[in-house]
Amino acid sequence: MKKPKFTIGSKIFGGFISLIAIFAINASVSIITIKNSNTLINENTQVIDPSVKAIDEFILLVTESKMLITNWVYLQNNQEDKEALKDLHAFRYPELKDKLNTLLPQWQDTLQRQTVDSVFTGFEELIAIEKDIMSQLISFEDYEDAMVKWQATEAVESEVLPRTNTLKEQLNKISILKREEADQAQTSIIASSDSLRNIILILGIITIVIGLFGAFILTRSITRPINFLKELIQRLSRGELPDEEEAEKIKQKFNNDEVGDMANAVDDLVHGLQDTSEFAEQIGKGNYQASFSPLSEHDVLGNSLINMRDNLQNVAEDDKKRNWATEGTAKFGEILRQNNHNVAELSNTILSNLIKYLGANQGGMFIVQDGDGEDAHMTLEACYAWDRQKYIDQKVYIGEGLIGQAWQEKDTIFLTDVPHDYISITSGLGDANPTSILIVPLLVNEEVYGAIEIASFQEFKDFEIEFLQKIAESIASTISSAKVNSRTQQLLEESTQMTEQMRAQEEEMRQNMEELQATQEELNRKQKSMMDRESRIKAVLDTALASFVSINANGELDFFNKNTQRMFGYTEEQLSGMNVSAFFKNINENNIVSYLNQHLHTESTHTLVSRAGLEFEAEIKLEDYKLNGESYFIARIIDSKSYAEKAPGQEVE
Repeated sequence: MKKPKFTIGSKIFGGFISLIAIFAINASVSIITIKNSNTLINENTQVIDPSVKAIDEFILLVTESKMLITNWVYLQNNQEDKEALKDLHAFRYPELKDKLNTLLPQWQDTLQRQTVDSVFTGFEELIAIEKDIMSQLISFEDYEDAMVKWQATEAVESEVLPRTNTLKEQLNKISILKREEADQAQTSIIASSDSLRNIILILGIITIVIGLFGAFILTRSITRPINFLKELIQRLSRGELPDEEEAEKIKQKFNNDEVGDMANAVDDLVHGLQDTSEFAEQIGKGNYQASFSPLSEHDVLGNSLINMRDNLQNVAEDDKKRNWATEGTAKFGEILRQNNHNVAELSNTILSNLIKYLGANQGGMFIVQDGDGEDAHMTLEACYAWDRQKYIDQKVYIGEGLIGQAWQEKDTIFLTDVPHDYISITSGLGDANPTSILIVPLLVNEEVYGAIEIASFQEFKDFEIEFLQKIAESIASTISSAKVNSRTQQLLEESTQMTEQMRAQEEEMRQNMEELQATQEELNRKQKSMMDRESRIKAVLDTALASFVSINANGELDFFNKNTQRMFGYTEEQLSGMNVSAFFKNINENNIVSYLNQHLHTESTHTLVSRAGLEFEAEIKLEDYKLNGESYFIARIIDSKSYAEKAPGQEVE
């Protein structure tokens, strides 16, 4: 059987086919590795990070719920907090729950999902308890009811606070686990990068081995230049790369033919491996700023390395920003917890730390002073590298200047085109205009408690502005609490003083009650004696032939004897409270008092009318008297006809 004949061209072609196959394998493995890295990156950015943010938001929501229900119980007139609590129950919690329910199916840990479901159940039970407290304390009378107020306070202490702490502990554990997952994902990405580098080196060694094998096959048919290339490849197999001088000799040694093309290809390969190795090493060290130019626009390995570098750089930058914001939030949260009793001390501490943390140069904190209507204003409470003397007596009203505008609009103002005469940053060597000005209102629950103005030579970045806005909300909440604490302390002091006064008054009242009791007993004896006397007087008046009536200042009957019923034909019930204008002819209710005053202290004849409408003449003697500070008329009415018909010898009363 005749052996097949292989030409140099076919052998070289076969060798290149082998190399291309190896490079294809190398590129495929690299792409798969990079794809896995991208998968980890996407999972980190689309699932883990949003989950961490949602859990942190849930922790803040639970804390805010505790604060708002506590304010509901202790701060009767704080309508804003009450509306905020209702909004939390009705909208904010359902929205957060929907967000977490969207993320939960993508969580790998079943126990974490069950824990979150348990937290949902616990928080909804807590909401039910809070709603029960809210339903008990609605009106002013509810807050004045000591038993209702005590029950609500007991519910807060025994139910709300323990449940809130339990929920926060569960959420904190989940947050820690999720952050650990984010760290593990980052570690996996780095491990993937290392794995890719190892694969490149391994495939490079395989390429060298195959090259050596091809050189051995072609030794008898390839001239000395090919042997020279063989020696070069052997050096490459040992990990040695030629320097620039040797690379130049390679180009000069070969003619412009197929072997020369090979030499050029090897030269390009050497430079490419040098650049690729150095670039991969820089990425492994975490230097994502290293530059690298692929061999061509179709260089799969080079472009894949660049994409991997860009992705890793973006992830590292995002992590850096997130860690910076997280550390800042924790740092300023601790500062706020330690300085929540004095607004002035809190303002100075917060401002100085903010300037340093943001790398800014100058700043001031303005606080809204208590006042209503047009008198509401801000004053400079704290400053850093600021001309305080300029603002020491200045009041900033709403809508006045940039600070007042931020107050009015309840929004951040960010300036990069700062006017030359707006403000200057001064040091021992001179002064200069800042590059940017950032004004953030201290806003919580749509109420402004102050504003922070910061100037810097550097332009503020978006994540720094977002961080300051978030911190501003916490500062506003703390300032609000500090003011409430101050007011509460004042009320406690006033309450203590009032309690002492009430004790003294109680002792005085006890003594007065003893005196009143003795006086009451004496009055009861006198009243009984007076009632006996009145009974005797009434018995005498009821036996009289004349009519005796007492009339109040409105002309209404206050007292009458039995002969009044007989004379006018009315029953006792009809006469009680009747206006006496009904007794007189042509006198109405509007004129009766004036009529009686005209005939006061007189005895004269008047035309009277009975209930049946019969008119008769009667002698009326009219006098007045006072009783318990009230004026009354008293009248004696004698029916002339009745006296004329009286039996001889009977006395006229």
